[in-house]
Amino acid sequence: MKVHKTISRSGVCLALLAMLFSTSLLMVAARAGDNKETPGAIRPAPPAPVFDEKERQAELAQRRARVAQTVASKGVLILFSAEPRVYANDVDYEYRQENNLYYLTQLKQKRATLVLLPGNMQTPEILFIPRRDALSEVWNGHMYSAEEVAQASGIREIWEARELEPFLQGLRTRQPYRPKFENVLMTVAAGGPQAETPTGFKSVFAAAEKNEAELYMLVPRGTEHSREYAREQRFAADWSKTPNGFVIKNAWPIFADMRLRKSPMELRLLQHAIDITNEAQQRAWLAAGNAKWEYEVDAEVVYTFKLRNADHWGYPSIVGCGPNATTLHYIESQGAVKPGDLILMDVGAEYEHYTADVTRTFPVNGKFSPTQAEIYQVVYDAQDAAARVIRPGAMFSDVHRAASGVIKEGLLKLGLITDSNSEQYRIWFMHGTSHWLGMNVHDVGNAVRLEPGMVFTNEPGIYVRPDALDHQPFGWKQDYWEKFKAAVRPAFEKYKGIGVRIEDDMLVTVDGTRWMTEALPRKMSEIEASIANGRQRSR
Repeated sequence: MKVHKTISRSGVCLALLAMLFSTSLLMVAARAGDNKETPGAIRPAPPAPVFDEKERQAELAQRRARVAQTVASKGVLILFSAEPRVYANDVDYEYRQENNLYYLTQLKQKRATLVLLPGNMQTPEILFIPRRDALSEVWNGHMYSAEEVAQASGIREIWEARELEPFLQGLRTRQPYRPKFENVLMTVAAGGPQAETPTGFKSVFAAAEKNEAELYMLVPRGTEHSREYAREQRFAADWSKTPNGFVIKNAWPIFADMRLRKSPMELRLLQHAIDITNEAQQRAWLAAGNAKWEYEVDAEVVYTFKLRNADHWGYPSIVGCGPNATTLHYIESQGAVKPGDLILMDVGAEYEHYTADVTRTFPVNGKFSPTQAEIYQVVYDAQDAAARVIRPGAMFSDVHRAASGVIKEGLLKLGLITDSNSEQYRIWFMHGTSHWLGMNVHDVGNAVRLEPGMVFTNEPGIYVRPDALDHQPFGWKQDYWEKFKAAVRPAFEKYKGIGVRIEDDMLVTVDGTRWMTEALPRKMSEIEASIANGRQRSR
């Protein structure tokens, strides 16, 4: 995890946050209280949340206002829509909008661009969209009208996409741009678009004269998002070729900070994605009893996502049986399903750009063996220990520290390590316990102090890979490695091929935490009862 400076909040801010999230948290708590159903009864995902148009527009306006406050009067923010991604030849992947543009507009339209000009009192926000084209709609489906854009986003200044380049050229040359009348699809400007005066850009142009104007864009850091944001990279490089008084500023920190704290609206969307995922898990548990191959189990997940109208998966499903469960990102789903083995299933539905991330490890035949149960219980206890430290004011890193402490002691008792004060445990638990969750499965954000409204995963695991003792860890001395192998070999042979991960999605509340995945059985006895009763009903 990356180190981040501690963010302090006053008591007043905490009180305001408590008020803000009270409604949403009560809703989640009420839902959790309704989860006491007969074991084995698949709990269908509730209907999708519905939002009033004014409520949705108000939330989006609030988000844009917060961004504008950071950009300030001498700055400009430009957000491009995602570019279509080619699957092969002339076939594209299903289109998915760039997260931050969607976060501010809820538009799924291709070739859309949002410009925020906080210093321009007359038109502080402009959306550029392609004009509807009948021929294009024949091939590719419906395009947004200006009225639909305004209804979705609440933005009322909407220009045709072809006006973007001359508009940006006007910024670069410090010449206020007046769009062609026929290309203004909707406007709030008094007197129409032609009434725009040079004073509308006065603050940003004055800053540019002093080389102090700021152009905010999503500029990738390193190579992490370089392919997804190639257009932004090209634009920033081209913009900087000629002196124009603007400094390129990275907009990522703005959105990383904002998206860490989920609003009640966001929590409802995320909860729905989780509810769909929980149902998919339970359906897959029952299907595994008659499955011969992992892809048959995975098919239940895909079916449920489609059945409940999820956008897609938030990431490729991981369905690994037996030794395949020890590969962290195993996505092939081509292995055999064998009675007596465990299946590790890590899946997440995406709904309205919010993705769940839920893992359960369950026995194909419905019963954990004593050996499997020993590993599972250590992971279960580690997850509980991690959950106990989640509260406002705790550090994000505290969660992993709590989980890994239990993992170390458990591995020592199992005989898989010889020293709980060392890094030996990383041979069997090699990943972090948590990551932020939201519009991406590994969402934006740094390792900050926890605050109400933050959502992240709690996912310890133990993976006894069959080849784990074949590869000497980097930095280990040969004699130390040989002694270690000799000491843990008996336990290794006992547990070889077992992989267990338990993953739940945690919401930080004003007084602790809420398990957003609480409806899905987690204890071994509950999983066994759910499978037994469910398979009995299906006969």
